Amino acid sequence: MQQTRLDTARIRAARQVIDPVFLDTPLYRCEALEPALGCAVSIKLETANPVRSFKARGTEVVATLLADDASRAAVCASAGNLGQALAWSGRGRGLDITVVASRFATRAKLDAIRALGARLELVDGDHEMARERAAAIARHDGIRLVEDSLDIETCEGAATIGLELVDTTPSFDAVLIALGGGALATGVGHVIKELAPATEVICVQPQGAPAMTRSWHGRRVITTDATDTIADGVAGRRPLPAVLADLLLVADDAVLVQEASIIAGMRLLLDHAGLVVEPSAALGIAALIENRDRFAGRHVATVVCGGNVDMDAYHRWTGTASPP
Repeated sequence: MQQTRLDTARIRAARQVIDPVFLDTPLYRCEALEPALGCAVSIKLETANPVRSFKARGTEVVATLLADDASRAAVCASAGNLGQALAWSGRGRGLDITVVASRFATRAKLDAIRALGARLELVDGDHEMARERAAAIARHDGIRLVEDSLDIETCEGAATIGLELVDTTPSFDAVLIALGGGALATGVGHVIKELAPATEVICVQPQGAPAMTRSWHGRRVITTDATDTIADGVAGRRPLPAVLADLLLVADDAVLVQEASIIAGMRLLLDHAGLVVEPSAALGIAALIENRDRFAGRHVATVVCGGNVDMDAYHRWTGTASPP
């Protein structure tokens, strides 16, 4: 395999500094999903931890390094999950964490960031504006800017999920991975292509936020002017060149799915797996819904990557009744 920025030895070492509460998350075949999807489906459940997403695997590695830094401070831009994870990892090490987010981000995610003790700054724009503001704070204060997907620690932390997937018997025919900034896809993809190369790595993105998928197919960075999707965790407009270069080496395909399929995937996970997930976490199921013939008779794994969702919106999307 051509070389990505990632290193498997460092990924294995990352498991030694990540709090065990984020490691070895449940992985199980969910037979109840199979009649609706026409294939064997295994779920890697990355919501069963204190921040309800996979992001802390990466922030644990970042925070370990920051603990030895003179400033002991960092700032990041986040749609919500990275901010929660960095706040959690920083709190345990006595770090000063600032998170910049869009004021239109999911309220439950913003409330969780505050509750974890981070300083939260809101901007009147989207995630790309939050990224610009976070970079400005880092320059002004002389502190570490944590850039999801660009910082190799975020990718290699996420890649520990790949180690847990390839350690499974029997192996999977394909792994479906939500694609946003690319840390999860490049991290898991790197490990799978190095240790289980016969397994297909398929990235999934909403049609309303297609920049990284278009870039993968075009083999060059393609930006978009706006996003329009309920999957806020993957709603980026400007792919990072270094991350795209890694993705081109590890992904076998990148597909776009409709909003209706994302919602249908969320409902299937609720009805047949008892899981309340955020839209980004249902992207793999959405791809199975839209590509039933492609996956018929195969054994597919999907990473359920986050469960931080505004419950009022969730009930509205899925047509379920909210509690009185």
